[in-house]
Amino acid sequence: MKIHVDRDRCEGHGLCAEQAPTLFTMDDEGELIYHHEGRDIADGQVGRARAAIGSCPVAALTEAP
Repeated sequence: MKIHVDRDRCEGHGLCAEQAPTLFTMDDEGELIYHHEGRDIADGQVGRARAAIGSCPVAALTEAP
């Protein structure tokens, strides 16, 4: 599984980082850091990844094909 981050849509709410802190963090300026950019997420992290996608209030995260 891969996640696509729409950086134009992201407003920096940080809910994804709360749901999946090993995948997402926020920098000091409130910008999202996605630690698996362009890489598959390990099977053990898929549940948290989907929770992060579902928690985004502006739908900036989607499951990539």
